[in-house]
Amino acid sequence: MRRVTYSMGMSLDGYTIGPDGRFDWTAPDPEVFGFSIEEIKGVGVHLLGRRLYESMLYWEDAPELDEAQREWAGLWNPLPKVVFSRTLSAVRGNARLASGGPVEEIERLRAEPGEGTIAIGGADLAAQVAHLIDEYRIRIFPVLVGGGTPYFAHAGSRSDLELLETRTFASGIVFHHYRVVR
Repeated sequence: MRRVTYSMGMSLDGYTIGPDGRFDWTAPDPEVFGFSIEEIKGVGVHLLGRRLYESMLYWEDAPELDEAQREWAGLWNPLPKVVFSRTLSAVRGNARLASGGPVEEIERLRAEPGEGTIAIGGADLAAQVAHLIDEYRIRIFPVLVGGGTPYFAHAGSRSDLELLETRTFASGIVFHHYRVVR
């Protein structure tokens, strides 16, 4: 069965987006960007909400890219994406609008044959399917933003985690990879 992963950056105080709606502090340095390229190679399908989808449209038409950015775009653009939105009527690129809720979509994707993980992008979407997430991949940025959208927006039952990997980058960004203990 395909694993469901939630991979995003967060501030040291636990937010994916600051109270001002900005997340420019999550821009990766070249070392972290290279790490992200390796990570996306293991993704089979990416589920994302409207705001993240619209932010990631940059890669569809990015004007001038360096070599690493071209590699990222070459992996991201053909990657199948499922967008959850109550306001969009159409999406571009290799994306489709979800026909049902995120739980139903994940169950359907898990039942289908396929390679790679089912990646969740966006804290709101992750909160809706927290009980289905198998792995958390967290990049902690050395910044305090004081509020906003929390990385761990879900409330409810306890989840015990097993640390699989940790890595500290020269920029001070720290990566933690956890598996949910079931």
